[in-house]
Amino acid sequence: MKVLSLMLFTGIILSGCSGARPSRTGPLDGRLPPCPASPNCVSSQSTDQDHAIEPLRFSGTAAEAMADLHAVLALLKRTKIVTESGGYLHAECTSLLLRFVDDLEFLIDTREQVIHVRSASRLGYSDLGVNRKRVETIRMIWERLHQEQNHKHPR
Repeated sequence: MKVLSLMLFTGIILSGCSGARPSRTGPLDGRLPPCPASPNCVSSQSTDQDHAIEPLRFSGTAAEAMADLHAVLALLKRTKIVTESGGYLHAECTSLLLRFVDDLEFLIDTREQVIHVRSASRLGYSDLGVNRKRVETIRMIWERLHQEQNHKHPR
């Protein structure tokens, strides 16, 4: 009985780590949601140093950029796309141990030829740099993918 109670308690605690999906995701007037004051968020549209991160740069069409973004996200463990509409994509990233869920959003800006990115924890205050590391990992894969494409198809 104690083992069953402990398993039930642990399950309840761990399932609570995912947090509710934010009520506001997606672009509004061409902008992703702003980061909260807490340090557990980065955004390429943020103007303050603590939250700012560079967007992803692309050449070609928005459709090609979105296809490349899908290829990159397919390489990330425990990441699933939950919404995609036009030039916007929202994915959820789940941590391995405690099953924390972070929201990862992308918005293609064809005029500037960039993909804006926002990665934010749903729960807690500090993320120990996880969201920034995630975006930099995505950037590294993104750049490697485009280097390979340029070698295969030089212009």
